Amino acid sequence: MANGFIAELRWRGLLQDSMPGVEEHLDSGVRNGYIGFDPTADSLHVGNLVQIMMLVHFQRSGHRPIALVGGATGMVGDPSGKKAERNLLDEDALRHNQACIKAQLERFLDFNDPKNPAELVNNYDWFKDMGFLRFIREVGKHITVNYMMAKDSVKNRLESGLSFTEFSYQLVQGYDFVWLNQNKGCSLQMGGSDQWGNITTGTELIRRMGGAEAYAITTPLITKADGTKFGKSESGNVWLDAARTSPFKFYQFWLNTSDVDASRYLYIFTTLEKEVLDGSIGEHQKNPEQRTLQKSLAFEITSRVHGNEEAISARDESERIFDGIRSGGFRAWTIDTWDSAGASLPGMHFVDPLPQGLLAIDLVSTLTCHDIYTSRGEAKRAIQSGAVKVNGEKVLEDTIIEQKDLLQGHFVLVQKGKKNPFIISFTRRANSY
Repeated sequence: MANGFIAELRWRGLLQDSMPGVEEHLDSGVRNGYIGFDPTADSLHVGNLVQIMMLVHFQRSGHRPIALVGGATGMVGDPSGKKAERNLLDEDALRHNQACIKAQLERFLDFNDPKNPAELVNNYDWFKDMGFLRFIREVGKHITVNYMMAKDSVKNRLESGLSFTEFSYQLVQGYDFVWLNQNKGCSLQMGGSDQWGNITTGTELIRRMGGAEAYAITTPLITKADGTKFGKSESGNVWLDAARTSPFKFYQFWLNTSDVDASRYLYIFTTLEKEVLDGSIGEHQKNPEQRTLQKSLAFEITSRVHGNEEAISARDESERIFDGIRSGGFRAWTIDTWDSAGASLPGMHFVDPLPQGLLAIDLVSTLTCHDIYTSRGEAKRAIQSGAVKVNGEKVLEDTIIEQKDLLQGHFVLVQKGKKNPFIISFTRRANSY
């Protein structure tokens, strides 16, 4: 018998809201539960991983996970957490994205398990033949405007403007739960805490339309220890598609987490057991400079998303490059090694060749002109605090880069703090990296 799902979510820090009776419901038998995914891109990103892991733990607990790709809701647009209405895609684009998303989910979920296989559904399949009049007659009549207006996703957009299309989103998503409850025996919807309003609309619709019992749970919104949003890098979204975010850069994203975040993320984003996780944290605290938590986190998730070989390659490349930076071995790198490092590092910057006859360039200007720092003042403060190194040496405000500073005649290594190296290349083609 399936059991322990809610208990596991609690110790992993994955449970935010839950409806009364849900734990007893799940512990009393095998249940079907679902989470919806936005199909407006052909790849999921690390921001989706919390919900993916919810389905992973759900299946590991003996239940049947359903991943819903919102082909219909993707044509409407969820206003939750949005400040403006977004562009909507056509059916062909959404179908393509659906296929790509399923391929990524197959890295996490078993769609062929003989007892509790995962399933992928697309809500466009049950909405495509439902006309507007039928929808408002059979579904819309069960929910009042007052009920819909009370939802945060609606209230937060009233001042900036909310189209009827977006206003109706919670009804469309709510009917997903009704359809799955009636046709798939689905009794649980899961999602992020920002989806609580939409999810509970579904449970209310099921109740008012005479369906079977239905429950809802949500996960907390994951933030970094400093309170900033999880899931973004300096270059934007971190995607699960290797063509969008390379395995090396994906590995680096996780490797660059703080000690506090790494310990939390290991609980949230892996299937390692509690005893193993607690032991790893204890070992890390004895020698934090070894960054064993970050390395374990980066390898576990990269291996899951990109495969073991890519994870090993990313780890080895990372150690080769960063060992060279830490030890000063970068000074002996060949041009090919510099090119490889420049293609791999998350903070690579290219600048134009030194102008003809100019043998020196102001460091502060270089740091700000190429977005390593956002302003001259920020760059100067970083230099004064000792947070900036050039070719492994701390620098002063009036430091200039001269021809003699270019390693292999082309390269300068700038370190922004301990974790952010940048390679500045002079007299190299802009498309080198």
